[in-house]
Amino acid sequence: MKNFVIIATLIFSIPAVAQTKVIKKNAIKSNDYGITYVLPKTLLQVNANVVKTVYTVGPYYRYAEKYLGVDNAIIANHTTYKLKTVVVENAGVPDQDNTFIVSFKPGTVAPYAYLTEDGLLCAINADYEIPAEKRKKAVANEASDVNEASIKSEELLMAGSTSKQAEVAARQIYRIRESRMNILTGESDNTPPDGVAMKLIIQQLEEQEQALMALFIGTTKQTTQIKTFTIAPAEDIEKEVLFRFSTQRGIVDADDLGGAPIYLSLTATEKAPILDAKEAEKKAKKMKGIVYNDPGKANVTLTMNAKTIFNGNFHITQFGTQEALAPVLFEDKKAPVKVFFYPETGAIKQIIQ
Repeated sequence: MKNFVIIATLIFSIPAVAQTKVIKKNAIKSNDYGITYVLPKTLLQVNANVVKTVYTVGPYYRYAEKYLGVDNAIIANHTTYKLKTVVVENAGVPDQDNTFIVSFKPGTVAPYAYLTEDGLLCAINADYEIPAEKRKKAVANEASDVNEASIKSEELLMAGSTSKQAEVAARQIYRIRESRMNILTGESDNTPPDGVAMKLIIQQLEEQEQALMALFIGTTKQTTQIKTFTIAPAEDIEKEVLFRFSTQRGIVDADDLGGAPIYLSLTATEKAPILDAKEAEKKAKKMKGIVYNDPGKANVTLTMNAKTIFNGNFHITQFGTQEALAPVLFEDKKAPVKVFFYPETGAIKQIIQ
């Protein structure tokens, strides 16, 4: 039985922080000197980075060894996948069941708070800016498609059979190599006037050679995609199959036996004790002021083929508890307390008095 919820999405970029800006809220008479905010719950994002490689046969692959001495030509169209990296990140999201109000007494000196667009608390009585986002971008490293019409000479086009065309194409390759060598050794009849021109000509010759060689050895295209699985941890998880991976099909569903399983384990390393009814009631009476999260901690590991592919520790709000800052802290008219929070966990980052 799965002890978590999974939402899988295929994406090309993921914002590391969901909130892109913060909003200043002032505690004034019109809102009864109260600012509403929400505390987050923890989601874990598992980002699987997969490299897809497409191999395409060249039209003259049968003649690669005969005319060019090449024995590694692609002989069949096929696609492979490689699981490059798997990374887990903490992603706090608003928990609407934990909505509170920052209450200030009338007369407090200009009380205010900064919230994210989703209402998560960032700071009280202090200016705050969301740190610059670090976005993971899928890498696309594709070989250019071979435009056969642009590289085939009149002689090649006039050749009848495929064998004859391959022979002509091979001669073009050797002529290009000879021209490049003559330019580099200074034996060319048309020596480039300067180094810049030489570099440009050499580059063009190399591009022509590569395009012609692709007719024999084929082409290889690589693209990288990121598939994200979002997990809402509620308790310890022992080797649950998060997804499966196939070198022929890439990421497949957890119940698809055509792929090797990637197991997720999550173990609470710091967890708040469960209070009985009396203890919970007693604590509730003390929860006056600014309520914040005191998260627990958990270790997360991912394994594949009996090897650990990820291991990390995370703050998990669901494993922690809630505490409160006494209202009296914010009543000093001369030197109001400044408090900074981690919006992704709702925990206190810093208090400045």
